Amino acid sequence: MSLDELSEEMQESYSDVGEELTVSLDRETRNELAMLETALEPEETDELVRRAIHMLFQSTVETGTMDFHLRSGFDVTYDEYLTGMTFDEMTGANQYPTMDDERRYQF
Repeated sequence: MSLDELSEEMQESYSDVGEELTVSLDRETRNELAMLETALEPEETDELVRRAIHMLFQSTVETGTMDFHLRSGFDVTYDEYLTGMTFDEMTGANQYPTMDDERRYQF
């Protein structure tokens, strides 16, 4: 997979999610959400869900979990996705032809 394929899948997922999302909650999640709502008193419960997604995303990026999954699934990192270029494209490493090791040191 590649950077282009990752971008395409991101656009598809973004479209699929849309504005509204219905989520079923198990007992533990419902209990935790009730506690957070009671303690933090947001205007809407939706705000807590948005914050939770932001926190999960941030921790996934900061711990390297995002890069691990992107590298294994698409062979790119999150930074490469953000810049729209692979590391090899950024550094120019893919500009040069591959070296022929048998003739490498011959003059």
